[in-house]
Formats: sequence, C-alpha cells, structure tokens
Amino acid sequence: MRFPIVAGCVFACLSLSLDAADRRVPTHDDIVNLARVGAPALSPDGARIAYTVRRTNWDDNAFDTDIWMVDVATRQVRQITRAKKSSSAPAFSPDATRLAFVSDRDGKRQVFVLSLDGGEAEAVTTSDTGVNAFDWAPDGTRIAFTQADAKPAAMKARDERDGEYEIVEEDRAFTHLHVVDLATRKVERLTSGDFVVGSFEWSPDATRIAFDHAPTSRPGTGTDDISIVHAADRRVTALVTQPGPDTHPVWSPDGRSIAFETTMSDPAFYYANGLIATIPSAGGAIQVVTRSFDEDANLVAWSPAGILFQGLARTWSYLHRVDPATTKIERLGPAAAVVDQGFAFSRDFATAAFTRATATSIAEVAVAPLATMQATILTTSNAQLDAWTLGTRELIAWTSQDGASIEGVLHKPADFVAGKRYPLLVVIHGGPTGTSRPVPFGATGVYPIDMWVARGALVLEPNYRGSAGYGAAFRALNVRNLGVGDAWDVLSGIDHLVAQGLVDRGRVGAMGWSQGGYISAFLTTHHSDRFKAISVGAGISNWMTYYVNTDITPFTRQYLKATPWDDPAIYATTSPMTAVIRATTPTLIQHGERDLRVPAPNAYELFRGLQDRQVPSRLIVYKGFGHGLTKPRAQRAALEHNTEWFEKYFWTTPAPTAGDR
Repeated sequence: MRFPIVAGCVFACLSLSLDAADRRVPTHDDIVNLARVGAPALSPDGARIAYTVRRTNWDDNAFDTDIWMVDVATRQVRQITRAKKSSSAPAFSPDATRLAFVSDRDGKRQVFVLSLDGGEAEAVTTSDTGVNAFDWAPDGTRIAFTQADAKPAAMKARDERDGEYEIVEEDRAFTHLHVVDLATRKVERLTSGDFVVGSFEWSPDATRIAFDHAPTSRPGTGTDDISIVHAADRRVTALVTQPGPDTHPVWSPDGRSIAFETTMSDPAFYYANGLIATIPSAGGAIQVVTRSFDEDANLVAWSPAGILFQGLARTWSYLHRVDPATTKIERLGPAAAVVDQGFAFSRDFATAAFTRATATSIAEVAVAPLATMQATILTTSNAQLDAWTLGTRELIAWTSQDGASIEGVLHKPADFVAGKRYPLLVVIHGGPTGTSRPVPFGATGVYPIDMWVARGALVLEPNYRGSAGYGAAFRALNVRNLGVGDAWDVLSGIDHLVAQGLVDRGRVGAMGWSQGGYISAFLTTHHSDRFKAISVGAGISNWMTYYVNTDITPFTRQYLKATPWDDPAIYATTSPMTAVIRATTPTLIQHGERDLRVPAPNAYELFRGLQDRQVPSRLIVYKGFGHGLTKPRAQRAALEHNTEWFEKYFWTTPAPTAGDR
C-alpha cells in the first residue's frame, strides 16, 4: 500500500459529505488495516516534522512503519522511506540537515542516516544483535546507541556441548552503550559490566551520557539506577543509587543538573505516582519537583523555562511544565478535551510537535506554539473513518458499591433511540493502570466494538479502580482488593445503565485483555449469573499460578501485599478459580502461546475448570505470540473469534447481511 503525496493529505482523502446511506459498517479487515501516525520528530528550526505511519502488510503478516515528513508552513507531505519492513524512531540532526532512524530492512535493526538534500539512507551501524535505541550527540558528529551483548563464549560452549538450556534468574543478557563516529564509522563501546542500559541522553556539551541501568533484563524489578559515562575515557560515575526504579535521565540546558523519573524508593511503585526529581550532575541531594501533581508525571524535556512532562487528567492527556526552583506546575494545553502525547520541540522551545486525538478523531500529527498549545493539525488520518458507520462516545459516571466514583466511556449507536433498552457489552481495559478514553478506535484491536455498536448494542468501557488518570488514592483502591472491587465497579456500572432505562439486564456480555481478561475471568466465575457470554483475553485465573510464572513477580506482591505462602487467603479471595464451581457463563479464552507476562497456564487452568463444570467454553492459543497479538492475521483471527462467540451466545437474532446494514 502506498499513500499519495499531496498537500495536507496523508491518506486517500475521502469526501466529507457522505450521508448515512453511503456509509458502511467497518469490517474486521478494515479495523486491522487502520493506519496510525506516531513518533513525531520536530526539526531544530521548527520547519519540518518527521513521523511514522503504520501500515498493514498482509503479504508478510506484519505491521510495518514508514517515515513521512510534513512541511509546517506549507503542509506539504511526502514519504521518506519506502524500504521493505519497518523504518521508525526518526530524529533530526542538530543542524537539521540529516535524519536518522532505525530500520530492520536488512535483517537486524540498524541506525540509518539520510541527507535531507537527497540521496539514499546509509546504515551507520552494523550491530550483530540489533540496535535498541539511539541519540544524536549535540555536536552532530556522533550517534550513541545501545545494543545487546552477544552470547558469552562460555554459554556458547555450553550450548554446543549440552544443547540449549536456561538457568532461571542466573543466565543473564546485558545491553550496553556504544558510540559511532559518523565521519569514520568507527564504533566505540562506552560501558561494560553486568547490567542492562535502558534510556540515555547526551549532555549539552556532548562530553557525557547519562543513562539508567538495571542488573537484569527481567522487567519491572524496580532496581534501576542512573549513572554518567564520560565519552572521552569511558569513566562511569554513579549518580542515583537509591532503591526502586529511577529512570529516564534528562539534562538541564546548562548541563549542571539531571531530571529523572522516580517513585523515591516507594515499595509500591507499580501503582504509586511516578514523580520527577532533579539532582546535580556532579552528585548531591535529590529534589522531587512534582509532588503536588496527583498522577504520573512522564518526563519529556528540560527547557530554559522549566521541565516539561506529560500527565493525565482523567481520560485526557496534556503537556505540563514545572519550575524546578519553586516546584510550581502549570498545564500547557487547551481547555478542550484532548489526548496529546509524543512531544518533540524546536531548539528554542518555541514550537511543539505531537499527536492529538479527540472525541471525534483518531491521532493526528499536530504543531503548536508552546506558549498556547493551540494546535494546527497537519495530517488527515481521520479521513479513513469517513465512509464508516460509527457510533458516538461519551463519558458517564456512577457510584460503586463502596461509594467510589467511577467513570467510563459509553458507546452508542448512531441511530440511538432514547427510551429503548439495548443489549450491553462491557470491554475492560488492561493495566490495571490503563485508561479507556472516549476517542475513536482507542480500545484494544481484538474486540470489534464499532461493529457491535452498529449491530445495536451499547458498549461500556469502565475505568475501574486502579485506572490511571484519577490520582494515587484511586489507583490504590484495588490493593488487596483485586477482582473484588473491580467487579463492584463493573457491576455497578451495568446497574446504573439499567436504572437509566438504557440497558436490558438480561442481555449483558463482558470481555477484556490482560488485567481486563483477569476481571472478565473473575466475573465469569464469581458473578456468572449476570452475563450471557464472556471473553477472557490473556487473563489471570489464579494469582498463585500467576505469581510463580510471570516475568514481573513484584507486581503481585505489591498489590496483594503478600506471597502465596504468607497469606493464601488473599490469593484465594482474589482468584477466579476459587469460584469456578459456580460458573455457568459461556466463556471464550484467548491466549498467546509464549506469554511471559500472564503465562499460558492461567488459560489452561480456567479452561479445565470450566470444562469439568460442563460450562460452554473454548480455549484458543495463538501460536508464537506473547502477551499481545502483534501481527495482522492474528488480530483478525481474534476479532473473528470474538465475533463468532458473542454471535452464538449473546445475540438473540441473526446478524444482518451486508445488504441489510
């Protein structure tokens, strides 16, 4: 698929005058084919924005990305990369004459550099293991990058002698910093040792690199520290060594301080607010600067006027600025309800580039003066939706069983009739610190929400307790209350819609992926009498099974405040399997074969329990996939499997034919 190169139109521009008779319901293929823009990079002079467009490659069964560029003044758009496979992470050189990006076009991910005066992109790295991330040096002469170390000689010899095996939590792989000189292509390794380098950034004078690192590649351990490496002699200086995750170092404009993301040793870092703190780059006292911001503060950049960060306000997302001297925080954004993210800035910080989604538009590339954040939209991604029959989305609120205020996104058919009771499908987000937003196609890609809405259902996406956007206290409401309190929030939302005269109590279904899959599993066993059909995607069925199998073991200890051996009762109370004997709801179970986050034994355990109880159930294991379905054919299959399941057990009338829609 190739896109036209026309002013202001990244996708085939469709007529905006289609009436209802000309529109159609999107198909499974339409949903999977939906192209998305992302990763905007603003040139230092603010004149151009490079960004990615995701396309669906059915031939190779892949989601590939190309890099496009838009001229801010003229809105002229052109495609920059056309190679097979993906090109991503565009970044302008400091003098704005070159564009670097990562591509796997030749197999392994390498850094490529393209002259914007013309010519072909050239690979400047030859990594055997593939480049993870890169950063231009401020002088434009070098690029720092990270790559995984090759397998040690001793492990290779072991494999040759005995075959491959793993000694769990002892066999470790490490990732380190390297730098390539763009004139000579000489690569120098900057760090060594038993640790994994994560994010990193050059100092303004191009002499040092600040980086975060952990002793293991196992995610979510909370053992990340921050150090500085001197590029000239590879000398490493420890900077932040406190317990807990300390990540994403960003230099101040004068190079004298470093900002970073932290929970300041909070042992509950999985659900505590993420903070921004600063420390002198020479070492010294740590100062937290976003304590008054009651949400995660996601560090973006340090401008002369203050530290810039992204933060949520309920379901919306905005840019903020904090003065590190006074810790005063201001929101740099419109009063409108928007989802702004992926920020990049001009050299003088006068201009920002980002993506913006709204209640009526999927994400578009936007540009705005930083002072006002009044955006000019530069792409036309939303034109893909013009020919489709779509419902409406609105935020609603209700009170849960324990008095907690819960908010959710309600989807209604385009021909919604007040006073009519509709069937209801509940789609539950993951996380648990995810957030459902009232934007088009914002939910997971395995549930055909818009097809069901067009069919005549209401769809509710609840932001149950634990969701991000509502403050630290709200996110802690499911601590030692997982499943139980979450179910209160879902069931009370259903009851609210019933009381409003919107929903037929006897025609309700539910589904979700990851934590949403866990809540769906909890509902299918503990509250089976409330649902006609349920789909459990990559969900937890037994917290003990999860605890001993997952790659993020601390998650369970933080939320349940115990191991299974310390407090088996809390593990039983919060596990779906505890009530499987009461299950009656027809349940579809979907799971990735190689899921490390929620390992497949959870799926098999729930399936066997339901089968033994003779509950209509089906387990579908997607071969070769981990926690998410990352290829188009698998996503389409999952959409079809959910459609078939709810067609069989939820709908009471046959689906209309294409001619009836």
